[in-house]
Amino acid sequence: MREELRSLERQRMYEIFAPLDPEERLPRELLIEQRRFRSVGRRELAGMLWLPALLVAMIGAGWVTGNASIVIGAVLATLGALCVFAITGKR
Repeated sequence: MREELRSLERQRMYEIFAPLDPEERLPRELLIEQRRFRSVGRRELAGMLWLPALLVAMIGAGWVTGNASIVIGAVLATLGALCVFAITGKR
């Protein structure tokens, strides 16, 4: 029994397995997991705001004027502004 445990001694383990390198990059799965906890950027913010902004633009333009071309223009302007906001942000 004692002979079997000798293979677990530190020197013997270093002969079999190299010590881990502290400067080695993280595996791909850990990098992906780290990205999951990053802060909310411009793209995510624009993605969260497009539907409420669309509803406000449609309700507001329809309530004030009732003209379909103005409502469509307001909706397109809102979506265009959100696209520009998302694209101009840093990555």
